[in-house]
This record gives sequence, structure tokens and C-alpha cells, in this order.
Amino acid sequence: MRAALSTIIRRFVQDRRGNIAVIFALACVPLITAVGCAVDYSRATQTRAKLQAAADAASVGSIAKASPAFKAAGTMTSDGSISVGVTDAQNIFDANRANQTGYTLNSVTPTVVKTGSTVTSTVAFNATMNTMFLGLIGKSALTLSGTSKATASMPLYIDFYLLLDNSPSMGVGATPTDVQTMVNNTSDKCAFACHDLKDKNNYYDLAKKLGVTTRIDVLRTATQSLMDTASATQTYSNQFRMAIYDFGGSASTLGLRNLFSLSGSLSSAKSAAGNIDLMSVNGQNENNDQDTAFTAIFPAINGEISSPGTGTSSSPLKYLFFVSDGVADESNTGCLKPLSGTTRCQSPLNAALCKTMKDRGVKIAVLYTTYLALPTNSWYMKWIAPFNTGPYGPSPNSEIAQNMQSCASSGLYFEVSPTQGISDAMNALFKKAVADARISG
Repeated sequence: MRAALSTIIRRFVQDRRGNIAVIFALACVPLITAVGCAVDYSRATQTRAKLQAAADAASVGSIAKASPAFKAAGTMTSDGSISVGVTDAQNIFDANRANQTGYTLNSVTPTVVKTGSTVTSTVAFNATMNTMFLGLIGKSALTLSGTSKATASMPLYIDFYLLLDNSPSMGVGATPTDVQTMVNNTSDKCAFACHDLKDKNNYYDLAKKLGVTTRIDVLRTATQSLMDTASATQTYSNQFRMAIYDFGGSASTLGLRNLFSLSGSLSSAKSAAGNIDLMSVNGQNENNDQDTAFTAIFPAINGEISSPGTGTSSSPLKYLFFVSDGVADESNTGCLKPLSGTTRCQSPLNAALCKTMKDRGVKIAVLYTTYLALPTNSWYMKWIAPFNTGPYGPSPNSEIAQNMQSCASSGLYFEVSPTQGISDAMNALFKKAVADARISG
């Protein structure tokens, strides 16, 4: 009996056939725990991603262009929190997480703040999710948190001062066809529709009878169109304010004339633009025909423009919008292109006149209405042609074009060729100016 028992015990100790079951049982505990942890962490990652998406939607949506916060920011005169934006961010967050379950939201903290010309929305959240397997190792819950931040640049407020050349030279035909029509129907082959009040058969009236469109006609309608463009472009009421000036109603009252004082009423500005017309003269040689006094006009308009601001509603940017054919006609001993034996100065614009304003921070947008060649006109050939020709006549190489471009702030120059419309060019230049303001700001 004793020998048999000893044999059984010896065999049991030596038998290895059941070890794999024991080892598997022991290994199952950490394996199941690891798989369970992976499941818990996967659930947590998915849930946090959904909450983060809700926070992203809330931060971006609460300061979108059409949002209550963005609109409210436009009316604020100082920096600070935007309460309607906070409410909107909360509502957007709640709407985007409405169908999510399996967690407890501890807090969500939206903040929407205006700082200068920037609106910032920040949405932070904190939640917890109970675990199913991590509890085996003492972790019964996981914390889920995140933050989303979005910024939006507010549209800048800009005051535009329109300086429109209405001197007699703007009575030239708007296109080569218009020029030729005038030449063909005037005894002296004049291409200018001069508004001579002493002559009952003046060329101003003739142009209207012939259906000729002059540069001043196009400038009038272009300025009116500009007001429509500005109205459609602005985000806030009074974002763009307009003032309209010309060179005077007549040669006898030559000088800067205010057609419309600075105002955010773009519809009123459009109505006022309807009064843009060619300067009248009371007979030839009135004021010695010197009716484009750039050296007097530019200092005068500079005095009308207050100090530029930062682009807020209380401190708008300042832009001068200058439209002209770019040729001075005045008495000026400092003439850029003097003719011997006379003090009359007919020359390209002196770009130094623009520098004073640009040094103050005023941006100058220039629309150059190309001075068309008038080879049949003796006055043009004597006075203007010497500085208005490139290799092939009027061109970007002419001194007129070069000086007008030098007057303009960088990127804010536009030349209207005979085949382009002044209205399209004027609206394009306006949009460039608005874009420039955003980049500069």
C-alpha cells in the first residue's frame, strides 16, 4: 500500500499535461484587463472627439459673419465681452451634442470677446465617462476635456474722400469714336465739349445733340454706381462714409468744391453724384484758361481729411479717391514742364503733392482716365503731346501715367484705357482699396 501511494505521488509530480490550463488561467487576468482598458479608452476617445466637434462648431459659428456676436461687435465703441455671442456659442454647442450619451458634462465655458478689430470665441468643456473595465485596476471614470478657439477679423471702417477732376479737359470724348465725332462736327476740329456760357452754340450742348458721351458724363454715372457697390459691400451700417469734391463749378469760382459732405448715407451720396458736371467757363481765356490747379486743390483736400484712425467705427481709416486725366493747367513758376516765355503750367501731376497726405497715413487710390491723343488739335500738340507719348502714343510710359501712378499708394492705381469703362474701373479700384485696408489693418 505504501509503495503504491508513493508511486502515485511521484507520477503526479512528474505529470506536466495540465500546465497549459493553469498558465492560460493566470494569463487571462491581465489580458482581459488590457482588452477592457482598450475598450474604455476607445469609447472615451470617440466621445471626446464628438464633444470637441461640438466645441469647434460653437467657436466658429458664434463669430460667423451673420452671427449676433459679429453684428454686435460692429456697434461696440470699446473692447469687451459680447454676451449675445456667449449665449449663441452655448446654444450651438448644446445642439451639436444633443444626441450623445454615455458621459456626464461637468461644464462648458464659452467666451466671446472683441479686442480691437478682432473677435475671438473660445469654448472649453469638461466631462466624465464611467468605465466598464478600468475599474478592475481602480479607475472608475475618465475625464474628457478640450478647448476650441476661433478668431474673426472685423470689417474695417473707411472714410472715402472722392476728388473728381471736372476741369474742361474732362469734356473730351470718352472713347476714340466720341472724339472723332466731335472732330468731324466742329469747324476747328475740337474734341472738347467746352461748357462756354458765352457761346450759345457751345460744344457742350453740341456734344449732347450728337449723342457724344464725354469723360465727365461717364464719371458722373460711375460715381453713382460706386455708391451702389459700397452699399452692397459693407457689412455694417455706416462702415463706408463718402465725401465728394470737384475742382469748382465754374472757372470764376475755381477751387475745391464740396458736392457732398462726409456721410454714411450712401443713397444720399448717390443722389449728390448726379450733380457732377463739367466746369463752365464764361468765354474763352477766362482765368487764362488755367482751370486745373493741382497745386491749390491738393493742399485744400488735405485740409478736409482728418487724421486717419485704426479702422474702428470711432476711428476710421482715410482714403482719398482721386479721378483725373492727370494734367495740371495753372500758373505755377515751379512747373514740371515749363514752356519758355510763359508762366502758364500745363504738365503732368506733381506727385510730391500727394506725399504730404501719404505721410499722414492717408491712402491715395488713383484712377487715371487716359489722356487720349488729339493729333488734329494744335493746342494739344504744342502743350500736351511732348509728355504724353510713349513709343506708340499715350501709354503707361507717358509721364502723365507715370506721375499718376507715383501719386497712388502701393497697389491702388488703375488706368482706364479707351476700351474700358470708367464705372467698372472705379468699382474695381474701390474693391482693391477695401482689400488693401484689410491687409494693412
